[in-house]
Amino acid sequence: MEKIYDVMILGAGAAGLSAGIYASRGKLDTLILSEGVTGGQIVLTNEIANYPGVETIKGYELANIMKRQAKSFGCTLKTNVKIVNYRLVEEIKEVELEDGRIFRGRAVILAPGGKPRSLNIPGEKEFEGRGISYCATCDADFFRNKRLVVVGGGNSALEEAVTLAHFASHVTIVHQFDHFQAFAHAVEEAERNPKISFIMESELRAYMGNGILQKVQVEHLKTGTLTDLETDGVFVFIGYIPNTEAFEELVKMNEKGEIMVDETMKTDLPGVFAAGDCVAKRYRQVTTAVSDGTIAALSATEYIRNKPFLS
Repeated sequence: MEKIYDVMILGAGAAGLSAGIYASRGKLDTLILSEGVTGGQIVLTNEIANYPGVETIKGYELANIMKRQAKSFGCTLKTNVKIVNYRLVEEIKEVELEDGRIFRGRAVILAPGGKPRSLNIPGEKEFEGRGISYCATCDADFFRNKRLVVVGGGNSALEEAVTLAHFASHVTIVHQFDHFQAFAHAVEEAERNPKISFIMESELRAYMGNGILQKVQVEHLKTGTLTDLETDGVFVFIGYIPNTEAFEELVKMNEKGEIMVDETMKTDLPGVFAAGDCVAKRYRQVTTAVSDGTIAALSATEYIRNKPFLS
């Protein structure tokens, strides 16, 4: 008889690994499948200084620790695979890989993660992690008394600019329109802050520096004028893209493509749960992903133990 796992976890970021730890430690036969490397977004984080109980740690180091923990409890990990088909409606779920292999499980946890929307301009890859950030909560402390640029005009951009102003010597918000899309109170708070200034109707055209980010090129959209703006760091808040395209016809999502779950991480499909940056929520941190993964694994465990599966 072909093997049937108790739980299949699709994604090996913080949420997926946490789910793997809890499910396998709960004596469930657990498989993690990931189309990327182990660790997801945290691997791209140079230093994590706000993970409870750990003063400071490299992102890849935390990912490796979580991977070892999951494997030590018996979890099977298969990374860098290409999934081409998902069959999640039936009682026994199936995923098919590009090479023809098919894996089966009684429950599935979707944890494909997501990624911040980037600008896709010259210098982006070179300075990512060396001056470019997408998370004020994660990285603000590394820019104490530095000059910063914030890109965006929504609630996240305005609120995070205010947060960054507590650390930075000055924050310049660059926005493509002549008005903000944020709530009035967020705009007013930013405008009242003496450490925040604004460059409107403008966009970044390039990141520049020698080893580390030193300045950005800014274009005024109406005049076409290009200006070099010296800065020690750029925080980009122009939206977030969940990696959920493959599940659009399978589970309920909102208009942003985020998977809708209840407080137990259940989707609208029986036996299918979701966790991490792919779900609809306000805050996206390593700790919130870990929490999601934990809850999803416990919920999947309860689902399996309360359901009389055929052996």
